[in-house]
Amino acid sequence: MTKPLNECIVPMYPTLQALDVNALEPGEHKFWFAVATDAIGHPQTLPVRVFKGEKPGKRIVISAGVHGDEQNGILTAQQVARALEGQAIAGCITIVPTVNLSGIARHSRDFHSAAPDSSSANLNRLFPGDPHGDDASRYAHSLWENLFKPNADLAIDLHSQTSGSAYPLYAFADYRLPDALKMARLIHPDVILNDPGDPGILETVYNRAGIASITIEVGVGRYTDLTMVKRASEGVLNVLRAYQLIAGELLPSNQRVIEGSKIISVRAEQGGFVVCHVELLEHVEQGQKLATQYNSFGDEVQTYYAPSAGTVISHNVESVRAPGSLVVRLIE
Repeated sequence: MTKPLNECIVPMYPTLQALDVNALEPGEHKFWFAVATDAIGHPQTLPVRVFKGEKPGKRIVISAGVHGDEQNGILTAQQVARALEGQAIAGCITIVPTVNLSGIARHSRDFHSAAPDSSSANLNRLFPGDPHGDDASRYAHSLWENLFKPNADLAIDLHSQTSGSAYPLYAFADYRLPDALKMARLIHPDVILNDPGDPGILETVYNRAGIASITIEVGVGRYTDLTMVKRASEGVLNVLRAYQLIAGELLPSNQRVIEGSKIISVRAEQGGFVVCHVELLEHVEQGQKLATQYNSFGDEVQTYYAPSAGTVISHNVESVRAPGSLVVRLIE
């Protein structure tokens, strides 16, 4: 007999308002985490997977989907979870693959409020949240206090570039924290940015709470890139092996990684259609032509040049660029 439709769509896993992995029995667990209620009082529930070992070890939280249009990060978190099924675990691995429910449903970077006096908000500028703020701030506060902070000794937050632009496999790490730099290098990305962090970003809030964290950008925004997802998944599993949460040989080190601390963003001076002339990870010299912009008639209206030498770590993949939109990003 086939399952009822509702049972297939919404599996009947336990629903929690707070998670304490220390209190769980060893094994593999699936939960719904009730992060908040919606505007009509129904719970907003996130899927959470927990892999807890018999042996002691680090507790790591892996999250994705904080920005709703960054789907390669979500696919990476899901692929890591599938790879962990049936494995012997030490410590505890908690995976939260779809953090920003309203943004994911709209293919949108932002958290979307149903409040008539609220605008959409960048959830990754609101951590650790505010229990007395608007619904986005309360949502971030519930995530931080009841799910992320209590269950992490280490953390990895998976993203991609936002819609319209592309990244290589790219890690943000605060080099002042040895575990953050160690995890970033174990991912074997193309690029690592020495990132002291900005207020409100999940990675920064973890680090300031004494929980070493990194952000991983998994390629292009919105559109599926399975090659990049595979690389990111292998990198996360490599981190788990290095911290002895799972068994296995470490991947050989990546000697080609570019590490830097200065980012240069070239942005559209006006609206129009931008065609880039450079590729990801291409080295460019100061004054090199990066992109050409056209108006709606097809007339050339702007040419963009490299303000300094560097390596291309992002460029637009959608030609329509509003004033101020990213055209090319370089790392020195």
